[in-house]
Amino acid sequence: MRHVDRRSLRFRLLTWLGGVAVIVVGVTWLLHGILLHDLARGFLGERLRQEAEHTLQQFRQEQDSLPAWLESAGGGYQVFHHLYALRLDGEITTSHPRWLAPLEPHLKGDDDTLVDIHWQGRQLLAYRKVFTLDGHSGVLLIGEDFAQVAAGLTTLHWWVGGIAGVLLMLLVALNLIAVNRGLRPLSRLQRQLDELQSGERERLRLDTPSELDNLVAQLNRFMDDQDRRLQRSRESVANLSHALKTPLAAVTQVLRGSRPIDDGRRAKMLLRLEDMHAQLESELRRSRIAGPYTGQRTLIRREVERLIDMFGALHPDKRFRLAAIPAAEASVSVERQDFTEMLGIVLDNAGKWADREVVCRLELAESLTLTVEDDGPGVSAEDIALLGRRGLRLDEGRPGHGLGLSILRQLVEQYGGVLKFEVGGRGGLRVVITLAHGDPGP
Repeated sequence: MRHVDRRSLRFRLLTWLGGVAVIVVGVTWLLHGILLHDLARGFLGERLRQEAEHTLQQFRQEQDSLPAWLESAGGGYQVFHHLYALRLDGEITTSHPRWLAPLEPHLKGDDDTLVDIHWQGRQLLAYRKVFTLDGHSGVLLIGEDFAQVAAGLTTLHWWVGGIAGVLLMLLVALNLIAVNRGLRPLSRLQRQLDELQSGERERLRLDTPSELDNLVAQLNRFMDDQDRRLQRSRESVANLSHALKTPLAAVTQVLRGSRPIDDGRRAKMLLRLEDMHAQLESELRRSRIAGPYTGQRTLIRREVERLIDMFGALHPDKRFRLAAIPAAEASVSVERQDFTEMLGIVLDNAGKWADREVVCRLELAESLTLTVEDDGPGVSAEDIALLGRRGLRLDEGRPGHGLGLSILRQLVEQYGGVLKFEVGGRGGLRVVITLAHGDPGP
């Protein structure tokens, strides 16, 4: 026996649709029985009312004596084949004496109405008509056996129930067909995912319903991001292999040689080792870039204030000032470590070159614009175009290896942002980073 997966979407849809169909058909069938009974009762009641009016009209035409009225009523009974009972000035006459006991209580009413009378397993539908005739008050009951009508209605009701059951099965079968056809895109998506896993295809290609467009696009973006990370890792390994091979060979040759290592050679070895360390650190930082499709967001204000406090402590002789900052709940669609890496590189560079003050300004509109400006000596217009090149240092007198701004450019480009270097208003360097922030909520 095939195992039923109760967690599957197909099972849930069929269960819900089948349950709804059963409820709708069942309620409709019950309402049909109720409405059919009420319709038949109303139809027969209207006919009994008309016959009561007809009988009274006969009474008024034959006014010789009370026996003539009663004889006229008996004649009416013979014509219409109905059961009747008449109370006139306290005298009760019925067309069937055996029904006198159940009919008598209903002759005491004072309004015209339709009544149901049950007696000895039989059901009588009767109409009561209150009248006055030449000063005589009376009540006329005209009834009809409702049992045969009820039996016919019950038979009809069960026939309708059988037809409804057939329609229900047909509806369930149509639901099954509709669900299976509606879930075909998911089956194709599953097959293509299996093909991706086995290496038979590189990307998802589906003519999917609009509800699956975002899912397929997200999966393809995720795979693109994974390919970029893999490519970055391979490039990092190749860069390290190329950059470290010659320095390592030189250091190894010096250590294996028989010549004594004087201070000059030791300084050169230390310089080579520091360069190797900087290159390792650069590639490690580059490989940690998360990318824009991690689904993570960073609270801007919290991270900026934390970094401002940290670099203010690292450069106690400089003032780090926030000129503008978004609300506390504002966020950017950037992984937290990548955001702090970007801003940290800019603030660290500004702290090294500033004379007294570093100003940080953040503006949040359709995108996040982060501006950091120092009051240092700045960079000439000719050299600004060279900033961000890998390993480039415009001033060898300051600590560093010329890798920070290169990593910054890679980070910003990874998130589809824009990085600009400008001459600041106070002569220093102004760095402007623009990033798409997505929804402004946290």
